[in-house]
Amino acid sequence: MTVLSYLIPISLILGGAGLIGFIYTVRTDQYDDPEGDARRILSDEWDDHPKP
Repeated sequence: MTVLSYLIPISLILGGAGLIGFIYTVRTDQYDDPEGDARRILSDEWDDHPKP
């Protein structure tokens, strides 16, 4: 039972860190264009000058 008193706070801290990391990536628009990347990798056209 004493193991649970260590594991529960550790799991809550790691879960909170994951949630904070996810919120950070959403707020910095890292998931802005997932469909464009998926189609671009399958395209045969070469883009020597990608958009910024």
